[in-house]
Amino acid sequence: MWLILELKEFIVAAKTNSYATKGESEGRILEDGAKEFVYLEGEFKYRDRYYGYNPFIGEEIVWHRNRVVWAMNFCGKVVSEALPVDEVYNFLRKALRSVTVREPFRGPIKLVESDLEYSNVSSGDIDCFYGLELITLKGHSIYKLRYHGGVIG
Repeated sequence: MWLILELKEFIVAAKTNSYATKGESEGRILEDGAKEFVYLEGEFKYRDRYYGYNPFIGEEIVWHRNRVVWAMNFCGKVVSEALPVDEVYNFLRKALRSVTVREPFRGPIKLVESDLEYSNVSSGDIDCFYGLELITLKGHSIYKLRYHGGVIG
């Protein structure tokens, strides 16, 4: 049987080898208009599927031995015209590449680069969690995303 640490490590590997690294153009476009990224490693499979661009909504699902064991839903958007949407998403992907095993939900707790600041506040653990991801420019909110999920028994 898989262990929680093994699941967390797989989620981090999957996230850093999909949208966070490859970006919008690398996702497979499905018949229903969704974009999808798939990552396989050992007995685990990860799928990130989302709809839209700004705003967007989606889900990440992990299977172990063909059984769904974990999922996360998310919904976000750029809320300001202070920066082009593509620039905001480029900074977001940089933050997402810094995801940690301790909190494998989105990006790190904080990432600052010049006038941009990414923050991620979550509650709970891998079993059951929710959170809010923000990007600010000079202290003003320009992007928001809410997420929730957990282990599926």
